[in-house]
Amino acid sequence: MDKQAILENIHSTWREEAEAILRLPEVTNENALIETVEKIANCTGKIVVSGCGTSGVAAKKLVHSFNCIERPAVFLTPSDAVHGTLGVLQQDDILILISKGGNTGELLNLIPACKTKGSTLIGVTENPESVIAKEADIFFPVSVAKEPDPFNMLATASTMTVIASFDAIIVCLMTYMNYTKEQFSVIHPGGAVGNKLLNK
Repeated sequence: MDKQAILENIHSTWREEAEAILRLPEVTNENALIETVEKIANCTGKIVVSGCGTSGVAAKKLVHSFNCIERPAVFLTPSDAVHGTLGVLQQDDILILISKGGNTGELLNLIPACKTKGSTLIGVTENPESVIAKEADIFFPVSVAKEPDPFNMLATASTMTVIASFDAIIVCLMTYMNYTKEQFSVIHPGGAVGNKLLNK
């Protein structure tokens, strides 16, 4: 590839990912959006998020952002969960399972305990016929026309849309809960953000 071809390839990926995010209002269920915001805002427990592979990476980003607005959240490693760490999930908690295809075996193993404990299950997947979608109390559809890579297999645009969806929810929650800059400064005293908040 020459330099121009490299740039064109990179720009193409950016365009496809941007277009995938812009399509979100068309593919996301509005009732699910509203219900997710309300459920998380009124959650008296914590938010437990799980996913495998790249979905797991997205899940960890969600956990960080939820904690940044004081919606206590933890990442549950699927492989460890079925060996005892499912004990972190309690009745008043919300369990968010992220799976592109919606049938990830490691995540399906978490559903029976969620149902038994009476926790709320939010399923984030592109497949409405999947087990996660059908078992979820709230099915949160997120889909893309295609991934930018040549094989349409590398989780790139799909991961971006999951993160963008929950970024929007988290920003909305800040207004919904009247979350203040003063609250944010208490839990974020470090780095450039902390310096700005604390007027250092």
